[in-house]
This record gives sequence, structure tokens and C-alpha cells, in this order.
Amino acid sequence: MATYISKRLLAVIPIVLFAIFLMFLLIRLSPVDPAEAYLSAAHIHPTDEILAEKRHEFGLDQPLWMQYVQTVKGIVLLDFGNSFVTNTPVWQEIAARMPATIQLALSSILLAIAISIPLGFLSAVYKNGAIDHFSRLLSFLGASIPQFWLGYLLIFLFSVKLDLFPVEGKGTWQHFVLPSLTLSLALVAVYTRLLRASVLEELEQQYVLYARTRGIKEKAIMGKHVLKIAIAPMMTGLGMNLGKLLTGTIIIEQVFSWPGFGRYFVEAIFNRDIPVIQCYVMLAVCLFVICNLIVDIVQMYMDPRISLKGRAQF
Repeated sequence: MATYISKRLLAVIPIVLFAIFLMFLLIRLSPVDPAEAYLSAAHIHPTDEILAEKRHEFGLDQPLWMQYVQTVKGIVLLDFGNSFVTNTPVWQEIAARMPATIQLALSSILLAIAISIPLGFLSAVYKNGAIDHFSRLLSFLGASIPQFWLGYLLIFLFSVKLDLFPVEGKGTWQHFVLPSLTLSLALVAVYTRLLRASVLEELEQQYVLYARTRGIKEKAIMGKHVLKIAIAPMMTGLGMNLGKLLTGTIIIEQVFSWPGFGRYFVEAIFNRDIPVIQCYVMLAVCLFVICNLIVDIVQMYMDPRISLKGRAQF
């Protein structure tokens, strides 16, 4: 297993390097001049002398290969420069906002798991029953309703009309309820259907029939065998969505005025704050890769057959 993990880690390096190259290329092909963007954010009138000075300061007058080397070096050292707007280190700005995004992401994921696992499992066990029809309806609504519309609907109902939860901001546990519920409904729609389909598929396998003929209790078959294997597709989706949530739930953070990473990224786009955009892209790539790697490791423990397939591929 250690060999498999080490090879997976080595495979991450070309992915990150390609992401750096693609990000560097897109920024250089963009019509936005970083020096002009900096002066615009600082409310300084751009003259030819000031633009030339800033281009030299940012290294934009160097050859492209030298700029690329400097970009890679800065990313490796976690030095993304200073924000054009606040003139403070980008990493310091992001470190101040990441805890809020992480808290919202984890609360949404945990709520989705707490609903999806029992609902998806029971809807498969009691196929075409009342709980199965309810899970289908919930999944249909979760997949169909836009998140921003659901967020405003929950605000109108529970904050404006019933005055149960705050409208915006972050503070007490009550501030987490509406944003977490808004985010988790779409996840529940996906996870419930994945788990239901996977459980139904596992119930058709021969080992379930053999276990029943041996007299093993149904609860043991379902809990120790069927659910353990059937949950694997849901774990894959969990890794993808966790990376997405950790990089900032841009729309929901805007709707609920959540002081997180996603909202900061939107502000950086409007302000053409290129160092912040660069940091966001690299952090998003790393988080997606790390989350997928963690999910793969967890799945290897749950189903050793995955480890054998992975070794065969390598």
C-alpha cells in the first residue's frame, strides 16, 4: 500500500506543474495587464513611466521562460505576492478566510452524509416503498432547484417570515443552518441515488445469496458486507464535492454574505487582483488532488480489490 500511495503522490507532480503552466499561459494571454490592474486597484492614474516601473517590479519585462520559473519558484515557496487591493500578503489574506469556508464545507458534507446514507440505504432495501418514493422526490428537488434560489427561499421563509435564523454573516451555530442546508440538499440528491443504485446492485451478487443460505442474520449481511462495498461510489463523489466546497462555495457565500474564500475570490475577479486569482487556482488544484487521494486511500481500506487494480495499473 505504501508503494501505491507513493506512486500516486509522484503522479501529482506533473498535474500541478501542468496547472501552473496553464494558469501562467492564460494570464499572459489575457488582455489585462497586471501592472495596469495593480494601478487601477490602487486608484493610481497609469502613466507610461509608472507602468514601466511596475512592469519591471513585477518582472514582466523579463523573458517568458524566466517569468515562468519565477512563478513556479514563488508557488513552491508559497509566496504569491501581495494583493493589489490591500497590499498585504495573499497567503495571509486567504489564511484569514479559509477557516470560515472549511467550517461551512464540513458542516454541509456531514449533514449530507447524515441524511444520504440512511435514506439511500432504506430506499434500496424497501424498493418502491413509501421511503423510496420520498427519496426520489427529494433527489428530484435537490437536483432541480438552483442553489441561489433555494438560498433566497430559505432566507425569506426562516429569516424574514419566521425570524428563526440570521440572514447573513458568521457567528453562532445558527448562522450555519441555512447555508449548510442549502449546500447539502444538492449533495443529498446525488449521494442518495448513488447509494441506492449501488445497494440494489450488491443485493444481486452471489455472496449475498450464499450468506443468506448459511443463515447469517440479515442485519449483518446488510451492515458488514453490502453497505461497506456499496458506499464506495458515494465516497468518490464525496471526494470531488469536498474539494469543490473547500475551494469556496462562491454562490452561497455571496447569498449569505459568508466571509469565506469563495466570496474573496469573486471580489478579486472584479478588482482584477491577479495574485489572489493565481493563489486560488493553485489552491483549488491542490485541494482537488489531495481530496481524491484521500478518498482513494479510504476506498482501499474498505475494498482491498481496489489496491490490486491500482498496482496492476502502475
